[in-house]
Amino acid sequence: MSARPCDIAILGGGLAGGLIALALARHRPDLSLLLTEQDTHFGGNHVWSFFGSDVGRDGRALLADAVEAAWPGYEVRFPAFERALGTSYYAMTSERFDAALRAALPASALLTGARVLAADARSATLADGTQIAARAVIDARGIRNLGHLTGGWQKFVGRRLKLSVPHGVDRPIIMDATVEQLDGYRFVYVLPFAEDEIFIEDTYYSDSATIDQDVLSQRIDDYARRRGWTIAGVVSEEQGVLPVVSGGDFDAFWRSTGKDMARAGARAGLFHAVTSYSLPDAVRYALAVVRRADCGGEELARFSEDYARKHWKRSSYLRQLTAMLYGAAAPVDRYKVLERFYRLDEKLVERFYAGRSTAFDKIRILSGKPPVPVLAAMRVLGGFGDKPQALSLAGTRTK
Repeated sequence: MSARPCDIAILGGGLAGGLIALALARHRPDLSLLLTEQDTHFGGNHVWSFFGSDVGRDGRALLADAVEAAWPGYEVRFPAFERALGTSYYAMTSERFDAALRAALPASALLTGARVLAADARSATLADGTQIAARAVIDARGIRNLGHLTGGWQKFVGRRLKLSVPHGVDRPIIMDATVEQLDGYRFVYVLPFAEDEIFIEDTYYSDSATIDQDVLSQRIDDYARRRGWTIAGVVSEEQGVLPVVSGGDFDAFWRSTGKDMARAGARAGLFHAVTSYSLPDAVRYALAVVRRADCGGEELARFSEDYARKHWKRSSYLRQLTAMLYGAAAPVDRYKVLERFYRLDEKLVERFYAGRSTAFDKIRILSGKPPVPVLAAMRVLGGFGDKPQALSLAGTRTK
């Protein structure tokens, strides 16, 4: 049995935990850190993207070394219209994120292949018997229990493809909803990483968390061929299932995610209730932790709960939008909600994705001709619609 003392231990080396480690390394190099990850590398297997308007100067500096590609704008495509927007857009990859962590932190601060058996506010026990003793422990191992939340799912399969000839795409396509609408709201997401290399993701706002990876991979290949692209090879592939939250019991959710210890990321419920988008919140929280870095484990735990509770309260409007998307719109018509949204002011769109919508933005999003039946929308907003389903991954199937 070995002992690993440190000032701050972060359990989970995904986006949330990794960003806290990067922020502490940048702003508090005097503190000793230990970042643990049960996988062999940090960051999982994912492409994260963000708008330039999502994070401030400190946030962009924090993310800079993990960015693999950047574009000055993007576009969306719907059956009724297409639009190009001028907001800058960036993509990070797990590989670059892992490299950024290894460059910023000493090898002694990074521990992979480390499965956590037990943890509290000041200590953790790993499967190999290692005992971590810290002034504070932060649990960033991902969401643990969804049963106290309601809503639906955003699920996807993404493939990074090598093409035999250049694709001719010069900017991301954030939503191509001109594809056949299946299993809820479906759209294809496209990132041109190089002139002959492109990332294509098939995404669904669905009532089910089930993914058939083979079927979605085939749909991605079919999409590429319809665009006239010949696939020379697959560079990488990923899949995911993320909660889209319409309601729930925050107190029960918080109690279910662990003991009285600090939490981060999805484990703390820090994500966008409509888009499942977590990067802006992960950046803001990482920088907030820096300002609390001298706290003990119990005080940091209280801070994280207060922070997460305020986020939950601020997100009530977004949960209403999710409830309307799932409860007032027929699955085949869900695309109309986003189609109407993308006709609104570009700055409003930016603030929405960043989780910073103003009171006027909220009124504007719901005003005018609604994209869902008025009676159904009124029933959902009044709490008289069908009871939303509890979120659970139990019994679902991924291949």
